[in-house]
Amino acid sequence: MSKTNPGRFFEDYRIGDVIRHATPRTIAEGERALYHALYPARHALHSSDEFAVDCGLDGSPMDDLIVFHTVFGRTVPDISLNAVANLGYAEGRWLAPVWPGDTLRAESEVIGLKENSNGKSGVVWVRTRGINQMDLPVLEYVRWVMVRKADPDAPAPDPVVPDLARTVDPHQLIVPEGLDFSNYDDQLAGEPYRCGDYAVGEVIDHVDAVTIEEAEHMLATRLWQNTAKVHFDATFREDGRRLIYGGHVISMARALSFNGLANAQIMVALNGGAHANPCFAGDTIRAWSEVLEKAETEVPGIAAIRLRLVAHKGAAGDRALLGTDGKYAPHVLLDLDYWALIPA
Repeated sequence: MSKTNPGRFFEDYRIGDVIRHATPRTIAEGERALYHALYPARHALHSSDEFAVDCGLDGSPMDDLIVFHTVFGRTVPDISLNAVANLGYAEGRWLAPVWPGDTLRAESEVIGLKENSNGKSGVVWVRTRGINQMDLPVLEYVRWVMVRKADPDAPAPDPVVPDLARTVDPHQLIVPEGLDFSNYDDQLAGEPYRCGDYAVGEVIDHVDAVTIEEAEHMLATRLWQNTAKVHFDATFREDGRRLIYGGHVISMARALSFNGLANAQIMVALNGGAHANPCFAGDTIRAWSEVLEKAETEVPGIAAIRLRLVAHKGAAGDRALLGTDGKYAPHVLLDLDYWALIPA
C-alpha cells in the first residue's frame, strides 16, 4: 500500500465532509519581512507598530493577505492538488487580527458538488475557516475549484450548487477591537484621501508596474506551503511553464493599489474574485481599482469602501475588461471585489 498522498479527486468528495488540514503554522515577524520583500506593500497599519498603536491597536497585525495565503496553503493538498482551475471566491470575511506568534490551522466543509458535462472533472465548493491557537476563527471564505476525476466512469453525485451572496453585507464586516482612527496621521499613512474623497464609480489607475520573476514566485509559493503541482513542476503542463499562484497576483495588485488607496488600510471582506487568465514569469502586472460602494461601520470615524481591483498585463492605462466575445480580455489576470476599512 502506497504511503504517499496523490490528492483527492472529484469522486472522493461528499457533501458535508469536514476536512481538517495539515499542517498548523505559527506566524512570526519573519513572514512579515518576507512578505514585504516579495511585494511592494506599504500600508502603514501593517508596517509600523507605532502607527498601529496610534490607531488603538496593541501593535501592527499581520498583513491580511499573509493570513489568507497561510490558510489557503493549508487547504491545497486536500482541495486543489488535482485542480484544473481555481474558479472563484465568495463570502470571505476576516474575523479577527492575527498577531506575530499566532498559530493558524484550517478546516474546510464541502458544501457543493457538480460534475461537468465532459464526465472528466467536476466543481467542488468548500467553506474554509482559518482558526488560531485559541480555537477562534480569524478568516472564513468559500471557494470553488474544478477538480479532475481519477476514474471517468465513477458515478456522478447528485448536483448541489450552493446559493452564495453576491457581496458581504457591510453590517457583517468586523472592525478589529480597539481600532480608532481619531488620531490618524495622513502624512505618515502616505496620502490625504479619506472615504469622503472617493466617489462611487471612480476609477483609480495605480500607475506602477511590477514584472513577475520566477524565483520570487517560487519563494512566495513555498512560503505559503502551497503544494499545487502547476506552480512547481515544469513537466506538469504541456507547455512546460510554471503557472504563477493566483494569490501572488492578488498580493501584487493589492500592494500596487497603495498608490491612490493608501488609506484603505485593512481588508475585511472578499466578495468575489476570478483569476481571469493565467500569469507566467516575465509578465508585467499593472492594476486599477473602481469604487463600487461606501458604507458606515459601527465605529465612528471608520468607514468601509468596496473596491473592484483589476490586475492586468496590458499597456499602461489600459482599463479594458471584456473582449468582444463578452469574456475577460486576454490581458486581464485578476478581477477581485473586496471591502476595506478606511478613515471616514
